[in-house]
Amino acid sequence: MASTTTMNCPTPMKATSNGVFQGDSPLDYALPLAIVQICLVLVLTRVLAYLLRPLRQPRVIAEIIGGILLGPSALGRNQKYLDLIFPPRSLTVLDTLANFGLLFFLFLVGLELDPRSIRRTGKKALSIALAGISLPFALGIGTSFVLRGSINKGVSQGPFLVFMGVALSITAFPVLARILAELKLLTTDVGRMAMSAAAVNDVAAWILLALAIALSGTGHSPLISLWVLLCGTGFVLLCTVIGPPVFNWMAKRCADGEPVDELYVCATLGAVLAAGFVTDTIGIHALFGAFVLGVLVPKEGPFSGALVEKVEDLVSGLFLPLYFVSSGLKTNVATIQGAQSWGLLVLVIFTSCFGKIVGTILVSLLCKMPVQEAVTLGFLMNTKGLVELIVLNIGKDRGVLNDQTFAIMVLMALFTTFITTPIVVSVYKPAKLAITKYKNRTIERKDMSKQLRILTCFHSTKNIPTMINLIESSRGTAKKEGLRVYAMHLMELSERSSAILMVHKARKNGLPFWKKGDVSDSNQIVVAFETFEHLSKVSIRPTTAISPMNSMHEDIITGAERKRVAMIILPFHKHQRIDGHLETTRADLRHVNRRVLQHAPCSVGILVDRGLGGASHVSASNVDFKVTVLFFGGHDDREALAYGTRMAEHPGINLLVVRFLVDPEVVGGSVKLDMDKTHSSDEGQSKDEELLTDLKHKTSNNGSINYEEKLVKDAAGTTELIRAYNRCNLFLVGRMSEGQVVAALDKKSDCPELGPLGNLLTCPEFSTTASVLVVQQYRSELSQDSINSLKDDELTEGDNDSN
Repeated sequence: MASTTTMNCPTPMKATSNGVFQGDSPLDYALPLAIVQICLVLVLTRVLAYLLRPLRQPRVIAEIIGGILLGPSALGRNQKYLDLIFPPRSLTVLDTLANFGLLFFLFLVGLELDPRSIRRTGKKALSIALAGISLPFALGIGTSFVLRGSINKGVSQGPFLVFMGVALSITAFPVLARILAELKLLTTDVGRMAMSAAAVNDVAAWILLALAIALSGTGHSPLISLWVLLCGTGFVLLCTVIGPPVFNWMAKRCADGEPVDELYVCATLGAVLAAGFVTDTIGIHALFGAFVLGVLVPKEGPFSGALVEKVEDLVSGLFLPLYFVSSGLKTNVATIQGAQSWGLLVLVIFTSCFGKIVGTILVSLLCKMPVQEAVTLGFLMNTKGLVELIVLNIGKDRGVLNDQTFAIMVLMALFTTFITTPIVVSVYKPAKLAITKYKNRTIERKDMSKQLRILTCFHSTKNIPTMINLIESSRGTAKKEGLRVYAMHLMELSERSSAILMVHKARKNGLPFWKKGDVSDSNQIVVAFETFEHLSKVSIRPTTAISPMNSMHEDIITGAERKRVAMIILPFHKHQRIDGHLETTRADLRHVNRRVLQHAPCSVGILVDRGLGGASHVSASNVDFKVTVLFFGGHDDREALAYGTRMAEHPGINLLVVRFLVDPEVVGGSVKLDMDKTHSSDEGQSKDEELLTDLKHKTSNNGSINYEEKLVKDAAGTTELIRAYNRCNLFLVGRMSEGQVVAALDKKSDCPELGPLGNLLTCPEFSTTASVLVVQQYRSELSQDSINSLKDDELTEGDNDSN
């Protein structure tokens, strides 16, 4: 009799095979099988993410769908496939790898949560967060009674109530941040409110989940659950006392620009594993220990960045997708059969959406938010994601959720997240609200006394000194409000999940880690801008654009339109090497620059940085710059001249304007006229003469402005004459100069966005230490030559990096 009741356990798998030539099938061994599983998951999830990209869905949607497709709901219906790729005896290894990846991923999620930002959360965001938790939690408890009475019979009532409440009330903080960034809402009022409320929601969800796990223990005595809760609380308090001093000590020993000591990284990752072991021993899952340590690591300085860099790509790229497969193998949509089961699915989706959306909207309206923003916020807070799957999987493993309930809840999470982006796009359109009509879109204007607004963009601290010295030179007279500058930090949103750390960097007033008294990797930016604003008569407003590089130009254009600026100044996509030559920083930055030039609502300048004023901010009293304007004629040259004239108002700027004219000896039959352009060119020449006449009048009253006229016969002569002026600090030139002189210059170049003059001044053969500002004047419709130059060889990737 004993033999009939004995279970036949599958034999444990060996790690590696001896190879096919010795008769071993690699899929019968743990390591090669795990490699096949990981590769299969990676390929499927990446393909799905690519297919869903036009719908602007977050990657978590592709990963959940991929997990379900690989499980018994789709491909797993074929038993041979399951036995070959996901045999039962391999699932322990798969689950171990998945949870190992999840452990470190939750550590990264903790790194993204800044406790101080939660403490700073205003009453409005706190009220919205509490409403977004309490109403769906209550509805989840109500739904649990229906489910427990129909398809989930025989489970313990207390844990099931709490699990259902938590599952319906969660907002996925990382997924929400990704959606907001994708929709360019991160820096809007709605985005900031959603992130603040979601951060509070996230912490509350983890506390409730710890409670649910404690209650779901297999012990029947309530004292066991109490012991679990008390030990868990004690662990958190102990970490709070010991963790911050140790991590701060490590962070202080990590200098900016220096590699972080490997010992500190290993010690931290070892502490994460130890914390996971302790919380698993207590009985509240290993993930909690990792999450708590992540929250306690200081967010400023290079230390947290080094931890993210070491851990993230391996964990989120390889191990984490296994968790979605592990979850997908437990999800069998086929268990949802009959009208009752599908009705319960509709009920769960309805209660989840109703609780989150209605609760958030009601409180938002009570907080006097506009209806459109309140509805948007309601749908944003309804986002689910990885944390939802963690809750459901723990519930499944603890026997609180059966197969059918688990499948229903996974589909609910998938549906609610999937609908978020399309609904928010249709409801909330901040880009349309931003479009306004304003007059001063150029620097050249009739009334030069009006405030000048400039949007300066920078990618890194390298751009800051030259940008500040350019702003100092542009401030003109000492009027307090004569110049207002919006300093936009361009931050790329990559596919990496830690990109959400940028949300915290941008939270307070736009610049990363703009906090007084804190030591951070962006301290140079803070000190430079704050010092400059205090010492100068310039008003500086920091802002941030967080976008993928392929849509960064939209943020710049929208920002310029909202701020009603007259000029956007962009950094060139090359930086200067030690030997003086220009080297490509990032090729995709030129995509951004070209698109801004094509669609800008105002004038645009591209700054080729060769160290204007050196590597630090030059104070107003010490400014002594020579600025040279090369004037050939046309809209862009007039804008460059207007900018130069503005600079000349600064007491430390000496302006030299050089006008190039065709030598009368060569004017003759060789000149061909395009009759369609004759009228417009005559009109342009009259405007040129008008501006130059005004300039000549100023030279007589202002000793800092000098004007010269040079006669040239050909392109070679023009180039030689320009070389004679290479000892200045800054060249100001038009992007598409007009006239017979400039027409002779070679227009074929690696960087057509700079125009013929800009390319001449940045080519390796032109020896100079002067920075170059290439200016394009705003026109309602660009000239065909200008448009063609931006489209030609759509980004000549033959970009000479050694230039």
